[in-house]
Amino acid sequence: MFLLDRMLRRTIHAGPLTIVDHTGGRRVYGAAHPARRSVTIRLSDAATAWRIGLNPALGAGEAWTDGRLTVEDGDLLDLLDLVGYNMRWDRDNRTRTDLWKGQAFAAWLDQHNYARRARRNVAHHYDLSDRLYDLFLDADRQYSCAYFTDPANSLAQAQDDKKAHIAAKLALAPGMRVLDIGCGWGGLAIYLNRVAGVDVTGVTLSEEQLRSARRRAADAGVSDKVRFELVDYRSITGSFDRVVSVGMFEHVGTPYYRPFFDKLAELLTPDGVALLHTIGRADGPGATDSWTARYIFPGGYVPALSQMVPAIERSYLWITDVEVLRLHYMHTLEHWYARVVAARRDIEALYDARFYRMWCFYLASAIIAFRHDGHVNFQIQLTRRRDALPITRDYMAEAEARYRRPGDS
Repeated sequence: MFLLDRMLRRTIHAGPLTIVDHTGGRRVYGAAHPARRSVTIRLSDAATAWRIGLNPALGAGEAWTDGRLTVEDGDLLDLLDLVGYNMRWDRDNRTRTDLWKGQAFAAWLDQHNYARRARRNVAHHYDLSDRLYDLFLDADRQYSCAYFTDPANSLAQAQDDKKAHIAAKLALAPGMRVLDIGCGWGGLAIYLNRVAGVDVTGVTLSEEQLRSARRRAADAGVSDKVRFELVDYRSITGSFDRVVSVGMFEHVGTPYYRPFFDKLAELLTPDGVALLHTIGRADGPGATDSWTARYIFPGGYVPALSQMVPAIERSYLWITDVEVLRLHYMHTLEHWYARVVAARRDIEALYDARFYRMWCFYLASAIIAFRHDGHVNFQIQLTRRRDALPITRDYMAEAEARYRRPGDS
């Protein structure tokens, strides 16, 4: 308990956080705070405290998943919110810096996503049962940050608004050839064809997503206009008027940023436009925590803008627009987390109780990353020519309003 006790005494000021150890002994960290609720957790054995003290993210995540860490006052989200608030990035936090340094090298090694490894990493997460994703995503299976014009909006409304927001930034015209890199289950590709009359090619490394996307295009009667392929972005050939990539760049890895943007420049027509939507870091370069890298997104990394821009510049692409979505993914994840909790019996029947706890930890910790840590979403618009788009942003607002009324398009 020594390592964990020392870390918590240095870190937890707003609490209180009470830990009941395997002997029944109680330790309290932090004073009552008007914006935080008290949390009590119980550790089943001495080894659990030691593992958390050595590697907090991995130790706590595994302890929760295995049932060796339980929450007795409050719930998992309350626990992570309390810890996240005390370790928030926009304050001087030595513990946070020390943890980042401790996992930076391992995280860098994990980002070497050569083609075969990239496909294996994608399968680890995205080739899970379609039934699981149906239980917590919206009906269109949008597995990325939604766009909340009002925080009170439903998840379905916010995801529809996200698609309109992205489509507007692409400045689409009927008949254009569009490439969707990391197309997921095909919802965005089918949407772009429906509202703008474009031909779309979607690519993915997930066999489960490919089957679902092709089936959805066939059911919609648009298989001749919306096609899906199982291919790595590095192997794509051809020329496209527009390229869009949503929620895929987090799987590229920093060693491949320059090749990714070189490929983007190669695929775009001279007047082409690309829109990249990715989770990002407002707090500069960091490291994927060891629990997430091992259990959820092997090879994944959330980029800082300062890491992306040099690669974009060297690829001779124009950055024509950047938008930072600060709280939208927090709201999205809160919807997903609530749906997972509500579907506990179904998820445990589909997998088991351990998987359910793991999935809760994944979503709850992601909420905290956007609530207290430096995580945001970037939407970056790119072109090959400085005059490829209008010189004001008015066209975006006009198109977005039109796409929200697809019957009028």
